[in-house]
Amino acid sequence: MSELQQQDNRNKRGGIRSKKLSTRIDLTPMVDLGFLLITFFIFTTTMNEAKGLSLIVPDETPTKDVTTAAESKTISLILQNDDVIHYYHGLDQKGSQSTNYSIAGLRAIIQQKIREVKERFGSKADAIILIKPTDGASYRNIVTVLDEMLINDVKKYVLMEPSAEEKSL
Repeated sequence: MSELQQQDNRNKRGGIRSKKLSTRIDLTPMVDLGFLLITFFIFTTTMNEAKGLSLIVPDETPTKDVTTAAESKTISLILQNDDVIHYYHGLDQKGSQSTNYSIAGLRAIIQQKIREVKERFGSKADAIILIKPTDGASYRNIVTVLDEMLINDVKKYVLMEPSAEEKSL
């Protein structure tokens, strides 16, 4: 571990001076301990786990019960190419407007619809958002809209195919 080295301490005149001992510290065990700790922490830490989007997908069995919702509770989002979203309330496709994916665009529209449903029906959980991506919409656009559903705490949303009239918007 460590050694003490003695030197001949006689000066030129033949007298003996006081002994001075020099020390040499061997750092090999300290380096070994450092590598053991690094190895331990590398093996015991967890790497980033892949986080996926959770979607509740219905089963494929056909049902005879048709779920109905009030027209004033729904908003349809039609995802187009070039980061454009066309939206309309209820079944009024002629009154469709367009927006983008920004906070002042999509998020503001979703929050406005949630406020309207809460004021009219008493619960914000009754708002239903229909997400309809067209062929021009990218995967990033769909994920952005689904993230907005999580951010705004939307309880009911549906990912579905747009109709032919909606595609022409």
